[in-house]
Amino acid sequence: MEQIFNATEINVGFHSDGYRIDKTAAPMNRYTKWEVLPGNRWCNPRPVCFDSLPQQGWFAKDRFDWDKISIPQEKSIV
Repeated sequence: MEQIFNATEINVGFHSDGYRIDKTAAPMNRYTKWEVLPGNRWCNPRPVCFDSLPQQGWFAKDRFDWDKISIPQEKSIV
């Protein structure tokens, strides 16, 4: 089972409510809210401020491959 973190502990990660944190990404991609479709597909990201993120329940990831993501199209979580 994956370890769960607080938002302040995450450098790159996601929350099951459709949020992502990527402090290595461009400023508009650092904190985002996504629509999560069936099959664990993520689409329609929009930037959000850190204070609007859920503070608990985060999963850490090594990275999100933004170079392979075309922002308005559907995405799968890495």
